[in-house]
Amino acid sequence: MKPLKTKRFVILAMMMTLLLLSLSQSVWAFSDTKSDPNEAKILELQKLGILSGGKDGAFQPKGKLTYAAGITMIVKGLGLNIDNIRFIKEPKVSDSFPKMKDDAWYANTFIIASLNGLEIPRDTDPSAIMTREQFAHHLMKCVLKKGDFAFIDLYVMLKDEKEVTPAYMDSIQKLLITKIAQLDSKEKFNPKAAITRSDAAGWLYGAIQFVKNTPPIPPVEEPEPFPLYDVKLSVKAVNADVNEVTVSAQAPNPGYGLKIGSITFEGDKAIVQVVPVYPDKDKMYPQVITEVKAVTYVASGFKPVLAETGASSAGSAGMIDGGGTSSSPAGPDAAVSNQ
Repeated sequence: MKPLKTKRFVILAMMMTLLLLSLSQSVWAFSDTKSDPNEAKILELQKLGILSGGKDGAFQPKGKLTYAAGITMIVKGLGLNIDNIRFIKEPKVSDSFPKMKDDAWYANTFIIASLNGLEIPRDTDPSAIMTREQFAHHLMKCVLKKGDFAFIDLYVMLKDEKEVTPAYMDSIQKLLITKIAQLDSKEKFNPKAAITRSDAAGWLYGAIQFVKNTPPIPPVEEPEPFPLYDVKLSVKAVNADVNEVTVSAQAPNPGYGLKIGSITFEGDKAIVQVVPVYPDKDKMYPQVITEVKAVTYVASGFKPVLAETGASSAGSAGMIDGGGTSSSPAGPDAAVSNQ
């Protein structure tokens, strides 16, 4: 009898598993997206909690998309937020969009979208139907908030290009280049047509995947401006073979310093490169203009000149300031010292 009971238990367990799987699928799947071209993308967005249907479990993929629903999809799907902004006064949606109510379900979404520059017109009616070009523009503006992406230098020809609002064309081109959106069989974009909920979901899914899989261009670090000014070079003979070269500059406060970075030789010239010394970040300094200096010694057979620093100087860069002998940077045997 024991083997029989075991067999029944296994069969019962399998039936329960199948029932749970079917229930799980029915919970996730919309009731009206089967055979829709964007069915798989809609299901993924639903699993992520980005899309939800009505009380009857329908998504209405062929239905038209309102501005309220469209902007909510975009902001929620691409994770836009205003967490890094601190407000003196709490923002209200009616401050930016007079036709919207502050207690409406979409209010916070439009505040986020506005502060992130999605370029939503001030007179937007949240119940208005979004066109394909409007959704395309706001979606691409949101994508560009996620990073500085490189796009192929390509222009996609549209048979209905004249119907596109010029301000939206760049966004449409980027969507087409990245394959997030496609033209129809007649090579038209149909910019003024209402976007369906299915197409909006498909584009949103494509945008999410693009952001996820495309590394943005690394930011270019701009060199810090030379913090010292009125840079001067003076020469004094030590003896017949060696000259003392002093470079001086004005600094914003006593925390700065100056040192000789390098000396290079071109013909009879010794080019002196100076480097600023920056203040200790953990210390406070009085904001008093301070003169800083660096000294080096060069062979008298070379003429010392200043290398370009980008700083202002008393004369032209590369010219000796001050006196005396037209002396010069350190030759191979000369010593270098900083002070």
